[in-house]
Amino acid sequence: MPKTYILDTNVLLHNPDALLAFADNLVIVPFAVIEEIDNQKRRQDEIGRNARLVSRRLDEMRALGHLSEGIALPNGGTLRVELNHQELADCPPGLDPGKYDNRILTLAQGLRRQSAQTVIIVTKDLNLRIKADVLGLAAEDFYSDKVDYHELYKGVRELFLASEELNTFYQENGLPWNGPTAFYPNEFVVLKSLDNPSQSALCRHIGRHLHPLRHEQAVTWGVKPRNKEQKFALELLLDDSVQVVTLVGRAGTGKTLLALAAGMEKVLEQNAYCRFLVTRPVIPMGDDLGFLPGTKEEKLRPWMQPIYDNLEYLFRDADDPSDLIDDLLHRGTLELEALTYIRGRSIPSQFILCDEAQNLSPNMIKALITRVGEGTKIVFTGDPEQIDHPYLDASSNGLTYLVEKLKGENLAGHVTLFQGERSRVAEMGASLL
Repeated sequence: MPKTYILDTNVLLHNPDALLAFADNLVIVPFAVIEEIDNQKRRQDEIGRNARLVSRRLDEMRALGHLSEGIALPNGGTLRVELNHQELADCPPGLDPGKYDNRILTLAQGLRRQSAQTVIIVTKDLNLRIKADVLGLAAEDFYSDKVDYHELYKGVRELFLASEELNTFYQENGLPWNGPTAFYPNEFVVLKSLDNPSQSALCRHIGRHLHPLRHEQAVTWGVKPRNKEQKFALELLLDDSVQVVTLVGRAGTGKTLLALAAGMEKVLEQNAYCRFLVTRPVIPMGDDLGFLPGTKEEKLRPWMQPIYDNLEYLFRDADDPSDLIDDLLHRGTLELEALTYIRGRSIPSQFILCDEAQNLSPNMIKALITRVGEGTKIVFTGDPEQIDHPYLDASSNGLTYLVEKLKGENLAGHVTLFQGERSRVAEMGASLL
């Protein structure tokens, strides 16, 4: 039986395609949501862009009929902008009828009374879902772009072989693989012996062949990997044929430092790329500092400070690391840019690092990855368990979505890092707190 889905504003601002994501059911956009979208359209960030996109799509749909009466959607469903059930008398007792969320609850109650269909509020707002539950209304999150974070692709697997097969791997510098276990492209494998527990090897799956690591002992811009996951990460970072790399790990696992070291190696030493572009979302942890004075570079400095810290560590042997970094920025070899200014650009022949990518929505990740031009490599790093975005979580953020979508592609590679290497204090905090 068809259902009625009432969309909250944050769902449409998170993903404008949500209008078409409910198959052959009735999709209701409350009039209050149209007002909220109108309030957001002047913003210059991703939310403002999505607000304008939703408005344009609804305006285009007017050609198909009156929105208040309902129009047919391409997927067989129906879309309607609902004006009814906004009377103050319909508002549940104790709730302020002037608040947009309460008007959505009022609408849901009215539709449930007059319709035999199941009425479901779809929202990314935890408190609205809680209030709906208290009032006996069905409410759920928007699931179309969610992945199961606990089952997220790790990029690494173990494989137990007979000692003869491991010996063949050593002697032949690799091993053809047509066994029952199917590996993803660029997936890493820890080979272990069934007969001898001390016998093992690290390799990577490329084209139905298990290859030994090419950069296992590499020292990249003064950084040497300290565990096997870091070795796997550098293997992907230093391989120009892997153009999209995703590194997931909790604080202190070295994902950002490794990516910066590889970028410096590729741009300054190997001249494989003409510029190293580093970007990260401008989303505060805790209270926002508000508008900052100064030039664009001065405004960006607080947001990019973690990048500066890592760069100063990489240039620690220089007389003045800060001057060296400023010189690279002045010459354009190194560029630190906010994601706000990435849209519309075409970026060829560059090494791109997007740090803290867990604070990006799937649409924002798409907007960034489609900027990649010919000969460019892009690296995403982040920790899905440390999200500052109000409407994202470990399962719905753009980084985990990207990992899951690209795991079968030859141009992409992924590694999840587990072991903290920053310090014993940092590892203790990440593990216990």
